[in-house]
Amino acid sequence: MNRKANYVTVMQGDSNRLLIRDIGPWDTHPSVTNDAENVVQELVREGMLPVGRRLFYYDSDGQMDEILVKGGTFVGFAPGPRARQGKP
Repeated sequence: MNRKANYVTVMQGDSNRLLIRDIGPWDTHPSVTNDAENVVQELVREGMLPVGRRLFYYDSDGQMDEILVKGGTFVGFAPGPRARQGKP
């Protein structure tokens, strides 16, 4: 059996960003974090991740982070936007 991350598209209306959510279950599927290379390849293949579009994801803990992509290839991770602390 070929195990792959299980995720859903949360937002794709913005042409500059794609947001997905890792939905597991993690006892039978690797997390998006652990399967990032394959996730990027799949999204590129499906035409959902054209050059220049940024990929954000909610991980298995519900934290939003970014999967860095260059030339259609996974190259790393970056922290996603965080709520500001202190005074609004």
